[in-house]
Amino acid sequence: MSANTIDRVDAMLVDSGGPKRWVLVRLTTRDGAVGYGECYTAPNRELAIRTMVEELGQYAVGLDAFSIRHFTRVAFLDVATKRGSMEFFCAVSGIEMAMWDLVGRVLDRPVHALLGGALRDSVRVYANGWSYGSNGSVSESIAETVEGATSLVARGFDALKFDPFLGPWRPNVDRATERFAVECVKEVRDAVGPDVDLLIEGHRRFSQSTARRIAHLLEPFRPFWFEEPVPSSNVAGLAEIRGATSTPIVTGEDLYTKLAFQPVLEARAVDILNPDVASCGGILELVEIAAAASMTSVDVAPHNYNSLSLGLAATLQASAVIPNFLITEYFVNFEQRSAELMPVPFEVEGGRIRVPQGPGLGVEIDEIALRKATVDGPGRRRPIGTVGAEA
Repeated sequence: MSANTIDRVDAMLVDSGGPKRWVLVRLTTRDGAVGYGECYTAPNRELAIRTMVEELGQYAVGLDAFSIRHFTRVAFLDVATKRGSMEFFCAVSGIEMAMWDLVGRVLDRPVHALLGGALRDSVRVYANGWSYGSNGSVSESIAETVEGATSLVARGFDALKFDPFLGPWRPNVDRATERFAVECVKEVRDAVGPDVDLLIEGHRRFSQSTARRIAHLLEPFRPFWFEEPVPSSNVAGLAEIRGATSTPIVTGEDLYTKLAFQPVLEARAVDILNPDVASCGGILELVEIAAAASMTSVDVAPHNYNSLSLGLAATLQASAVIPNFLITEYFVNFEQRSAELMPVPFEVEGGRIRVPQGPGLGVEIDEIALRKATVDGPGRRRPIGTVGAEA
C-alpha cells in the first residue's frame, strides 16, 4: 500500500445557515493527507446522501487516491449494479471531488492544471438565493425583490437568477400568479437596466402549454435564459419550447452522468446545460458532459446549489478548463457560513471570481469551524400541499 492509499472516509452533515444541510466528505490517507469534497443535497434527502457516502466509502478505503476513474466506474458497475439514483450519484460526486483534492495536494498542483490547464483565470457568476422570503418561498413583495436585485447590482453582480412564480410547484398556474410573475420580472428589469442579465427559474414546474405561454410573456424583458420550464425527462417538450421562444432554454441540474444528457443533446432540446459537479458524477464527469455538449454548440453553465467553500471551488476548477463554459451559480445566502469554513473566502469582483491557484481544489478548510458547524439531524422539512388543495 502506498502513502496515497485512502485510509478513512468521513461524511459530515453541516448546517448551511439555510433550510438544507450540506454533506461534506473528507478523505484521509494512511500518511495523514486530507482531501475534501461535497455532495449535492436537497431538503429531506441529506441523511440518505450521508448514509450513501458512508456505504460507498467502504469501497474507497484501500484504493490509491489517484484511482479516480476506477472508483467511479466500479461504484456504478459493482456497487450500484447500474441502478443509479440521486443519492448514489451525489455520494459518488462528493468522493470523486475529494479524490481530486487529494491528488492535487499530493502533486502540489490545482485540479485545473491536472485537467489540461486553465482557459481562463476568472469565472463569471450569477447571484441566486436572494429573492426568497423568510419562509424560503418566493417573496410575495415585488418591491422587496426589486430592492434585493438593485442591492446586488450595487455590489457588482451583472447577472441575477430568481423564481418569480408564487405558490407550490404545480404544473399550471392561475392568471393572477402569471400576472404577478410577469410584473415582477418587468419591475426588476426596469430597476436594474438593460445591461444586467436576468435568469428566470422554472424548477421543472410547468405543463407544456403553461411553459410555452410564460416564455412568450417574458420575451419583452430579454431574459438571459428560462431554466427548466418543464422536467428534463420531457425532452420533446423542451425542444418544442425552445423552438417557440427566442429566450435560451436550460436544463440539466437533475441529470446524472453524461449518458443522461445524451437524449437532450441528440434532440437539440436546449441551448444550455447546467449539470451540478456535486451530483452529476464529479469533476471529470462535468468536464466530459461539457465536451459532449460542445459537439452540438451547446453552452454549459454549471449549477451550484452547494457551499461556496467546496462545491463552488470544484465548479471553478472544472469551469476553468471547459471551452464552452458560459456562467456559473453563486448563492449569496450561503456567504456567511461558507466564509466561516474558509480562512480565505472567495470574492466576487465585477461579477467574476478568480480561479483558485492553490493545490487541489485550491481552498483551505478550518477544521475547528467545520466541527462547530457539523450537526446530526436534517434541515427544515420541505412543506407539502394540504388536504383539499390541488396536488
